[in-house]
Amino acid sequence: MKGARLDAVLAGMRAGRPATGPLHVHIDVTNTCNAACVTCWDHSPLLTEGRPAAWKRRRLPIARFHALLASLAAFGSVESVVVSGMGEPLTHPDIYEMLAAVKAQGWGLTLMTNLVAADIERLAPIGIDQVLVGVQGASPTTHMAFHPGWTEDHFFKMCAHLRALARVGTRVRHVQVINRDTAPEVPAMVRFGKLFGADRVNFKLASLADGTEGCAMTDEQRAWLLAEGIPEARRIATEGRVPTNLDLFERQVRASAEPEAALVTVPIAEVGCWMGYVYTRVTVDEDVLYCCNTNVHVGSLRDADLAALWTGPRWNALRDELGAGRYLRGCERCGKFEQNVKWAERLAGPG
Repeated sequence: MKGARLDAVLAGMRAGRPATGPLHVHIDVTNTCNAACVTCWDHSPLLTEGRPAAWKRRRLPIARFHALLASLAAFGSVESVVVSGMGEPLTHPDIYEMLAAVKAQGWGLTLMTNLVAADIERLAPIGIDQVLVGVQGASPTTHMAFHPGWTEDHFFKMCAHLRALARVGTRVRHVQVINRDTAPEVPAMVRFGKLFGADRVNFKLASLADGTEGCAMTDEQRAWLLAEGIPEARRIATEGRVPTNLDLFERQVRASAEPEAALVTVPIAEVGCWMGYVYTRVTVDEDVLYCCNTNVHVGSLRDADLAALWTGPRWNALRDELGAGRYLRGCERCGKFEQNVKWAERLAGPG
């Protein structure tokens, strides 16, 4: 993005009120999942209090999805849509129609998935701009440790789908969440990305809470990553010309090593939060979130139009709170840290 729209967004950030509608919208289409990732806030077997079965069955009806797209189009500002879920989006019976509908609007389309449930014959022709695949390991053993209940078959099915997407030229980014199970394979993950033609390998320190803290990487693993693992991964990435976010990941790992940091995964206070000017997320229940933090609600589409919420008192109050550096529970584990870094750099630039 550049030009007048970028200038307007930056002006709004400086003024404390958005000058455009959202640029990027994240839509959850289902809570149902085919996995139980050990770090997951919603489906992990380590959670002290799991989600109710009724919650896990919820999905966004196709008619409501189309209505949401129409309201987004009315803003005239939306550039991209992420289709995901608090479960696995490819388990939704109407997912291929949903993905095609986003593309029909002319927006950039990103799909977040573990890819195991994909019908590649239907998925590949849609022309998704980017698929973010939660790989979580570079071997069957690690993949199974991260996904309790899965077998080698799941790993090899994912690999087959990665090859199929590479053949048709789909941009695929590998997402590698790092905890005690996956930390030893950080260098191998770069090789895995090279093998399967990843557009980029994104490393993310696991964000843990409510019981999942038990699978955090150890102090010994953190020290190894900083001294050996990340430098080795960086060497492999350079030699293999594999794009990564290892510099940012190293920053996350160092932040988590501070004695007072406990389960901090990002130094959010160093860059600030700018998501309230460019982003929103809508859940299966049509709750509107300020960011990807599921605890920060703005309102509900059942009660108000998205445009009214975007400029309303609740959203503005949150912009003021975060703009003043009064961060919320969960900000220390910001899932949009990389995007916040980019916006902070833009704000610091000329003008």
